[in-house]
Amino acid sequence: MVYQFNMEPKDTSLLADIPATGALPAYLRIAELVSRQIDAGILADGHRLPPEREMADAHGVSVGTLRKALARLTEMGCLERRQGSGNYIRQTDRSAAIYTMFRLERPDGGGLPTARLLSVRTLKPAADIRPFAPDGQAHRFRRLRFLDNVPVALEEIWLDASVAPELPRERISDSLYKFYSEELGLWITRTEDRVSVAPLPAWTIGEFPLPSGTPAGYVERNGWSQDGAWAEYSRTWYDPAAARFVARQR
Repeated sequence: MVYQFNMEPKDTSLLADIPATGALPAYLRIAELVSRQIDAGILADGHRLPPEREMADAHGVSVGTLRKALARLTEMGCLERRQGSGNYIRQTDRSAAIYTMFRLERPDGGGLPTARLLSVRTLKPAADIRPFAPDGQAHRFRRLRFLDNVPVALEEIWLDASVAPELPRERISDSLYKFYSEELGLWITRTEDRVSVAPLPAWTIGEFPLPSGTPAGYVERNGWSQDGAWAEYSRTWYDPAAARFVARQR
């Protein structure tokens, strides 16, 4: 099964205050979680959110942090804030969301994505993905992906080294597409996803719930940059009991 998507370069001002490294700050994690719940249909258009104090307590943050999350959701077009009435969900295009291109969700929908970087190497692309990176070198990222802190997927991402000969590894963040845009000046504006089943790779780590060789959900992605170059190839193995691949177009 093949899915193709086009994305225009986004307004980087929405990402300007995200730290250059590590996990997203709490208010952005809340905003991303709500955005994904909207996409999954868990929060419907016109739904009134709980009072701010109740939401803050539910997320374990201060009211001030929660208000920053609500402000971000308003910037993203996800929220209408009505004076004296409350905060209401709006169904709009959310191309400014950080995880717009991450298509794994929990079986019941949504879930906040996070990632742990396992390794980064620069080397010749694996034989089975050529002719990617025809100049012969690519940066390979291996990551463990989580939804709501539950490990759900293993990722192997290859970035053509001709796009970024020097890789500032100390500034790699939870969102690689954020890292590409802010550190490398690279936007992935079009993708093609192929979904199938494949055995988990030999490098599967013990924390993942399934052992190496077990059949799992499998997604291959080709990504093209703003100038039309084939800049990225990735493959993701996911636990079908813990995640679903979801493609939506509006």
